[in-house]
This record gives sequence, C-alpha cells and structure tokens, in this order.
Amino acid sequence: MTLTAALKAKPGARPRTSSHLLRRAEPYLYAAPALVLIAAVMLVPLVIGISYAFRDIRILNPFSGGFVGLKHFVALWSDRNFWTALDNTLWWTASSVALQFALGLTLALLLNRPFPGRAVAQALCFVPWAVPTFLGGLDWAWLFNPVVGPLPHWLAALGILDAPVNILADPQLALIGPIVANVWWGIPFFAITMLAALQSIPRDIYEAASIDGAGPVRQFLSITLPFLAPTMAITILLRTVWVANFADLIVVMTGGGPADRTQIVASYIFTTAFRKLDFGYASAISLVLLALLLVYSLLLVSLRQMLLNKD
Repeated sequence: MTLTAALKAKPGARPRTSSHLLRRAEPYLYAAPALVLIAAVMLVPLVIGISYAFRDIRILNPFSGGFVGLKHFVALWSDRNFWTALDNTLWWTASSVALQFALGLTLALLLNRPFPGRAVAQALCFVPWAVPTFLGGLDWAWLFNPVVGPLPHWLAALGILDAPVNILADPQLALIGPIVANVWWGIPFFAITMLAALQSIPRDIYEAASIDGAGPVRQFLSITLPFLAPTMAITILLRTVWVANFADLIVVMTGGGPADRTQIVASYIFTTAFRKLDFGYASAISLVLLALLLVYSLLLVSLRQMLLNKD
C-alpha cells in the first residue's frame, strides 16, 4: 500500500483480504453439501416431475415425449376415476387422522400416569410404528380374510356382519379395512408426540389447580389442551399430508379395488405410472395433489397464526 493510499484510508479500516472473505463465506461452505444434496434428491426430481405433467411420457410408446400443454389437466377434469379417488382420499384422510389423533391422545394421557410396568407398556404401544407398512398391510389383509383370519368371524358373532365374509372384497365396506390398518399403524405417532408434550407441562400448575378446586375435566380443558395446542396443530398438519400421500396399505391390501372403491389419489398415481406406464398423466395427477395439500397447509398455518395473534 502506498503512502497516499494509507493516508486516505479510514482509521481502523482493514484491507479486504482473501482470508477475510473466506471467513465470511465459511458458514455457507459448511451448509453447501446439505443444500446440494437437497437439490439433487428433492428439487431436481420435483422440477422433472412437474415438466412431465405438460408432456406425453408413455413408456410403451417410443414416439411419446412431446409437449402437450394442459391436455392432461383437461382430461383429468373429466376423469371419473380421479374424482372417485379424490372423494375416497377425503374419507381416508379425515377418518384416519381423526381416529389416530383421538386414540393417540387417549393413549398418551394413560401413559403419562405412573403405574407399575409403564416402561414396558410404552414399548409395547409403540411396536406398530416399528412394523414395516408392507408387512402390516399383509397382516391386516390376512386378518380380514375369513379363511385364515379371525376378524370376520368375530364381527359375525357380534352381529355386525351377517356372515363371516371378507370386507375387502365388498365395494361398500372395502375402504374400512385399510382405514383400520392405518389407524393401528399411526396411533404411536400421536402417542409419542402427545406424551412428550404432556411431560413438558409443569406439574406445579396442576397442583395449584387442584388446590383451587379444579377437577380432572377442568384441568384438562384449562391446562392440558392449551399447552398441547401447538403440538396438536403441527402433528395434525404433518399427519394429514402424510396420510394423503400414503398409499402403501391400500396397494398391499386391496390394490385400489374392488371396482376402484378403495382407490385414493396417491394409489391412483401409482397405478397410472407403474401399471399403465403413463408417467405424463400420473405427473399431472401428482401436481394436482401437491397443489391441494399446499392449499390445506397454508390454510391451517394461517388459522394457527390468527389464533396466536388473537391470544
């Protein structure tokens, strides 16, 4: 540095060296591998899948691959199978999440109380979460089979069924089977998260409420629910998106049948892509499902934010 430049420099100012720039860029360099991995695993396939929705991608047609614009979405609007799958998705998601949440919260409340053997009970209650979904689907398909499973005979003995038949083969009842299996498999998710939230509530608050004369119901409504509300909102949001995209049990247990009465949008995407080998149309269906789930997520997050601001 010349004498003139040194005199013009501000007091205390240091020259911008390469080591100084490297220190400033150091956090971004540490995060770069994760960002590159996310882009490679998630963003790139997402962009390619979105592009497929506007192209004719059929594996068995060597002349496919051209740009078709909104043709798939126009066909989707008049596709009766898609609307049936969307209606089934609403029933599948709403009933599964509601039952999983209610039973999971009840289980968490029971496990939050001290009793002999509670650690063993907690471990046994979380076993379904460790079972692979493919194996769980096979187990429940066998349980509903009257030849090898006991459930149809028990339901007939209770008078729920007229005869021990396989409800998975009945178009009017078939969706109940995967819903029951999904509820059994998903209860531990809510039980684990709700139990963790319950154990974070200070016990002094319950003791003070008991001294003031508040009973168990009043304590639950005034203390437990407000403390659990943030955890409830995020778990219901995550589980709803998860269940709406969760086609494993349906594919294993019914394959979408009989007569597409158990077909949901996620399983319809699988059928279109990997059985009909029409990746372009399947990508269009996937894009519609993505848009619906994004709208749902934004609405739920906005509602939660409004409630927090109101409080």
